[in-house]
Amino acid sequence: MTVTLADVAARAGVSPATVSRVLNGNYPVAAATRERVLRAVDELDYVLNGPASSLAAATSDLVGILVNDIADPFFGIMAGAAQSEIGGGQDAPGAAPGRGGQKLAVVCNTGGSPERELTYLTLLQRQRAAAVILTGGALEDPEHSAAMAAKLERLAAAGTRVVLCGRPPLPRGGDVLAALAFDNRGGGRRLAEHLLALGHRRIGYVAGPVERTTTRHRLEGHREALRAAGAAGGEGGGGGADGLLTLHGPYTRRSGYEATLELLRRDPGLTAVVAANDTVALGACAAVREQGLRIPQDVSVAGFDDLPFSVDAVPALTTVRLPLTEAGARAGRLAMGTEAPPPGGIATIAAELMARSSTAPPRA
Repeated sequence: MTVTLADVAARAGVSPATVSRVLNGNYPVAAATRERVLRAVDELDYVLNGPASSLAAATSDLVGILVNDIADPFFGIMAGAAQSEIGGGQDAPGAAPGRGGQKLAVVCNTGGSPERELTYLTLLQRQRAAAVILTGGALEDPEHSAAMAAKLERLAAAGTRVVLCGRPPLPRGGDVLAALAFDNRGGGRRLAEHLLALGHRRIGYVAGPVERTTTRHRLEGHREALRAAGAAGGEGGGGGADGLLTLHGPYTRRSGYEATLELLRRDPGLTAVVAANDTVALGACAAVREQGLRIPQDVSVAGFDDLPFSVDAVPALTTVRLPLTEAGARAGRLAMGTEAPPPGGIATIAAELMARSSTAPPRA
């Protein structure tokens, strides 16, 4: 049975006129009301009108790129590289024919909100987006994962190409064309092994948000290496030395600064600090210096991602390089259909250790 505007209005508890205003975007509507209407549209799988219904499997010239924070270079670099591919290109051998040309890339900034992530996907579904690229780590929440899988399946069924960039495959379903997953676990392990080889055994860790896949994978790799070496912080149970030497927080400079001060307070004998990413590492460096300590003579500091400023920091920052530009460009080509998906739809992108001047053997 065809879903009508009145059905959506009844589900959302508003008038048909309000639904029309939300869908057409031509009249201001309260944010809470707008969210209710979009949720009802999603739940009922409503298509705008009769002619649009006949085109439900067609796609527009729109490509959505979802990022957590466009001001974060990690996301900005990938989004920019993807957008450069979406702006033009020709079909590649092995790719789906007729998908080249130019399309309009729209960057959707979720702010890390799972609700906003789903809302943007609903809006892109209504616009019959040609493709959707989701960047960065995923939220580890079963309810949200199920909602995401259902939403992505609807998008794919309508002809939208779904690509994950820097994000692992969904635990269940989602009908994703391709998942380009960074080897965060391997990168975390290699970085810890580098510090262990230098002689460090008291290593503090400033982790990212506890509920993110990126955070868990990088921390797991770090703990694997410490466990193998019998070093403090490798227990992984959250208590004892592990609880003392690992702190979680946002991927921000302030988080790195405050967490490092706390780590040094808890264990003045720390000889190294590993940060969740390079931005967090800058805050860690500031905290170390504020305590009158030198980098790396007194405390080594390392980051993750190899963002552009890392090599110009003083001292140059030891980090793990993720090929963000290359991954974003590949995601753009997959979204455009100018590159064939990897075998099985999943590709793991290697992480490379970049040993620089911010790490050295611990003080005697």
